[in-house]
Amino acid sequence: MRAEQRLDVIRRNVVREMAALGRRFHVDEQVVRGPGRTAVAVREHRDPGADAGAASHLDLGYALRLGDGEGPVVWDCVSGLGRTEEQRLENGVRMWRITTAGAVVELLERRGVHGDVFAPGAPAGVPGWYSVQGPAAVFGFRSEPLSAWVAGNHLLPALASQVLPYLDERALHGVRVFFGGRADDEIAEVRVDGEPVPAASAALRALDWPRGEHLAWARCFLLLTRDPDALRDAENAAPAPPSGPASPSGPEPHSDARTRSQPPAPMALLRRLL
Repeated sequence: MRAEQRLDVIRRNVVREMAALGRRFHVDEQVVRGPGRTAVAVREHRDPGADAGAASHLDLGYALRLGDGEGPVVWDCVSGLGRTEEQRLENGVRMWRITTAGAVVELLERRGVHGDVFAPGAPAGVPGWYSVQGPAAVFGFRSEPLSAWVAGNHLLPALASQVLPYLDERALHGVRVFFGGRADDEIAEVRVDGEPVPAASAALRALDWPRGEHLAWARCFLLLTRDPDALRDAENAAPAPPSGPASPSGPEPHSDARTRSQPPAPMALLRRLL
């Protein structure tokens, strides 16, 4: 499949997956436009030397004020598994919708439908910051123990002291958490705005999530903001002018994620894949 064909597949799947969140998006040149000034920018890259069955890596940027050079864009990199290239792309976009897009939509709505929202003083939150966690994606073989652990544990309080030094006064920060594997072959990674945070990754690895004989992983995406109301008009604002050949500014290929500048009611949202 050629590069432009892959991008077309990704954009079409973004439209479909956003519909699952109750959003009507449509393809417009290099972006997929949504309500108001929201849009999703797409980049797809393949790791050098990857074989034909390797996961396809996608860079997806959820813009909240398209046309505003200072507007937040939540970037995330995700990969999908499948027997065919199209299946891998589809599953990658679905993974992004469940974890990352779900968190963004919940930030805009704050209804407790697409994620959990925690005030700064909440036991499951982060001091000084409102936090939103989208549903966790737990996948692999015999993943029930890991699913149960994710459902019963809040990650942010355990990682807050390592994450806080990486936050500044930008409107929005994204935190991606990925962990799992099996005993003696595990991975635990935390990224803030796309940058690895070794201390947070070490703290995640030290938690007592189950390690078994079978491969299973969990992926979560969280948003942190000082002012949760600052972006609530993003879907109601006048649409930005039609896009040209350029897309919203974001990471170079192979970057992982970028972000620019409620009483707690944990739902322990879980979506099972594979």
